[in-house]
Amino acid sequence: MEELSLGVPKPILERLPDDDETAAADMQEAVAGWQARLNRAIDDAEDDREAAKRVLEAIDRFEERHRTYDELVPELRAWGQSPIYAITWRTLYADVIAQLYEHDELAEYIERERNARLVQDGIRVQDR
Repeated sequence: MEELSLGVPKPILERLPDDDETAAADMQEAVAGWQARLNRAIDDAEDDREAAKRVLEAIDRFEERHRTYDELVPELRAWGQSPIYAITWRTLYADVIAQLYEHDELAEYIERERNARLVQDGIRVQDR
């Protein structure tokens, strides 16, 4: 399986306040770390299916974090706080997930693994 390449999209960085360079650096450092860990997990996997399982576990965590930040936005607004950081992190998680699916070879295995999980969980799609 090919090596993953992830990044922080420029539009996300442009949404951050101009006077705060640490948030942009934090995001870039986080994405670089995710990329390194995912590539290491893929390299350590015995086969492409196991690699997809590991990437899907990461996607599950990213989706959970996305939901957490999504729930935080209205709460911050209710307290009169700026939700810009929660919004940008939420958007970053969604974008990283999309970047993972853009790797065609990986996306195919991820979808297979998701479907296998559905069957293992006892959820079956029925024809109507």
